[in-house]
Amino acid sequence: MNLFIKAVTIIDSKSDYHNKTQDILIENGIITKIASNLQNPNSYQELTFDNLHISQGWFDSSVSFGTPGYEERETLENGVQTAAKSGFTAVGLNSNTNPPIDNNSSVTFIKSKTKNSAVDVHPIGALTSASKGIDLAELYDMTQAGAIAFGDYKTPISNANLMKIALLYASNFDSLVCAFPQDNSIAQKGVMNEHINSTKLGLKGIPALAEELQVARDVFLLEYTGGKLHIPTISTAKSVALIREAKQRKLNISCSVAIHNLFFTDDALTDFDTKYKVSPPLSTQNDIDALISGVKDGTIDMVTSDHNPLNIELKKLEFDYATCGTIGLESAFGALNTLFSTKKTIQLLTQGKERFGIKHQTIDVGNPINATLFNPNKTYEFSNENIYSKSKNSIFLGHSLKGKAIGVIHNNTIVLTPN
Repeated sequence: MNLFIKAVTIIDSKSDYHNKTQDILIENGIITKIASNLQNPNSYQELTFDNLHISQGWFDSSVSFGTPGYEERETLENGVQTAAKSGFTAVGLNSNTNPPIDNNSSVTFIKSKTKNSAVDVHPIGALTSASKGIDLAELYDMTQAGAIAFGDYKTPISNANLMKIALLYASNFDSLVCAFPQDNSIAQKGVMNEHINSTKLGLKGIPALAEELQVARDVFLLEYTGGKLHIPTISTAKSVALIREAKQRKLNISCSVAIHNLFFTDDALTDFDTKYKVSPPLSTQNDIDALISGVKDGTIDMVTSDHNPLNIELKKLEFDYATCGTIGLESAFGALNTLFSTKKTIQLLTQGKERFGIKHQTIDVGNPINATLFNPNKTYEFSNENIYSKSKNSIFLGHSLKGKAIGVIHNNTIVLTPN
């Protein structure tokens, strides 16, 4: 692949060209020149866009597609294209398929189906067999096949001894255990955050305690085992405090927050619109303030779109019966860039790689090109035309965003966003 990128601003704090507007020459997939006023040597394909920016390729640590078993929600092929058009060159693929990704062959299947695409798809294997929370899955075999971590998506491990064993066992091959933070004995059948709004709306609430008890338990287990733990999608102020304290004690712990939990409070549920039904549930402004502080001071290691395509039959129901989840790849950059500076947004979209063992590829001469192109200043109302997923269950529909991906360049492939 040969390519010439004209007048692009480089946002990559690890690069010598950070914050500089340069031309970039790419030959055979390798960056060969970065400088001002370069000439296009052999009439290579030239990319020129208004306010063009480039960064390392983005990574999302929690993405769901439908293959195998739920192709009516999303196929693997279209999911990869959606990620690429949204600016991502790597995703951590959750195991919530049918059957779940819980053995060597299922990991191998995902890797082979997505090999050499513009997006590196890294399976997160199920922690327990069939994600039933009873027996550990084939963790070592899945590691050998290419799984980057293990966790039962949106399914907490209620058995503390099983979690203890998982942390101990996975530490033998330096693998990351992901533990969804919810105590179901407290959450029961709640459908939104337990607070003033749940009382006003007459909906059964999930106490913040349900998340915080599970976080506290898993921190204690981590301290006992000396393992390696990731807590995905925290949503409460107390969870931030618990993880901050654990990090101060030098425990090997990381966490993420879903972008929508930084953007919306539970006030959004006033009209019972099921697009706002997510897990963990939308919370209060106090929680959002604590989460944003946690992002800024590094307590929260990464953000995720928590992309989860759901067909209309699962969403167009009474609020109590609708399935939790939202797509989020397409809106991720625009939402984050609305809340934070562009520099911080790019940091949040790339810094999770190291935790999951994914190599950084800086924008420097001599490196293979693995990059995202974007315009950080484009403002627009997020609508159906911005959705590339088969399912349209976006929490951001109708909301104003700032910043849009233009495409990705990776694995000798260019994918550009159509609008």
